[in-house]
Amino acid sequence: MNLSVRPRLAALQATLLPVLDIVDERVEDAQIPGWCARRDWSGFLLSLTEAELERSEAEGLAVTAPQLSGIPESLAKLAAEVREQCRLPALVSPPLGSAKPDFRGVSLRKRQQLSSLLGALGPLVASAGRIVDVGAGSGHFTRLSAEHFGCETLGLEQNPERVARATSRARTDTDSGLSRGAHFAVIDAVREPLELRSDDLAIGLHACGELGDTLVRVVAERGCDLALISCCLQKINSSERSALSQMAGGFSLRKETLGLSNLTSQAMGVEASIETTLRAREARYALRLLLRGRGLDIEAGAEMRGINRRRAHSGLADIAERALTQRALPSASDAEVRAYEAEAAKHFYAVRRLSLPRNLLARAIELCVILDRAGRLEESGHSVRIATLFERAVTPRNISLFASRDATRLPALRTS
Repeated sequence: MNLSVRPRLAALQATLLPVLDIVDERVEDAQIPGWCARRDWSGFLLSLTEAELERSEAEGLAVTAPQLSGIPESLAKLAAEVREQCRLPALVSPPLGSAKPDFRGVSLRKRQQLSSLLGALGPLVASAGRIVDVGAGSGHFTRLSAEHFGCETLGLEQNPERVARATSRARTDTDSGLSRGAHFAVIDAVREPLELRSDDLAIGLHACGELGDTLVRVVAERGCDLALISCCLQKINSSERSALSQMAGGFSLRKETLGLSNLTSQAMGVEASIETTLRAREARYALRLLLRGRGLDIEAGAEMRGINRRRAHSGLADIAERALTQRALPSASDAEVRAYEAEAAKHFYAVRRLSLPRNLLARAIELCVILDRAGRLEESGHSVRIATLFERAVTPRNISLFASRDATRLPALRTS
């Protein structure tokens, strides 16, 4: 199943346009949001059993909707459209062979991502004069691709400290004979000119937001090849993302709407189980209630500003201490913490249920952006391939976009 960009993008836009009010209005508390009241969905959602809710959170409403009795026809129709339009083929990623890459210092999850990407790149690398890893981070892919393919490889990264560490590691690899060596340079590819050559293979492994768009624009202009796996689409400098392609017809998405694309439905997340994740969300909800109780006007999401989101796994007492200290407010007493924990527990059941339709649209938002990028590349003469590259358990940001002026270079799709 090779995905055709224009009709899939048109279908997704036709589904999303009438429901953008859902993604634009977050479920902040137990009150029924306007979009839900207008569609008369609240009675059904609030009546879901705990088992139905847990399954819908773990598998996604698009999957569970056909098995939910009493689901409103309009919600069932939306779920069916999202389910069908977000179906994607998977790529073939051949094993790397007997030469085991030097994965020292790389987490297991990252190893799986790097191995899959390296395995899929063979046909593209064969015709590339140079591999350019844009947003190279710690430089793992840059050095591993230089080692595995034995070709000129350049890693571009905006953080000078990361570049210094990656350069030092690359020198060690070269001296030990592991590779011809990888090279690194400091550049902010969003704000500075990104110099790509026509025979380059540009790589964006989890290139966030604006970086991914920049990479697509430059590849379209220069005519080189591309392998892009997107991430954190909301990381843009403007309040909304404008379409890159003509076929998108000016379809834009707000920054807050793009943030929804980070949400994923699966029983075991990348970092923690869904139970742990839900407890963390409840702690954040309790923190928002606590700060509002202190007289602050706090929007959903703003309660954790300046605090690593993983801190919410430690519970309300910890994140409340940090949030109140940031705002120069007195610490919360044990009684205050317990009171807001109890209030959150009392109402969070409704927040979870009312959030399901909004969560349903996360993957559709993500895919819509990727299709727009693919459309821009097709309009520049590239052939494109959109498919999943990793299992969702490895990372839910697993949609890959490959592009080349020569369609024979694109990685193959699985046949079953």
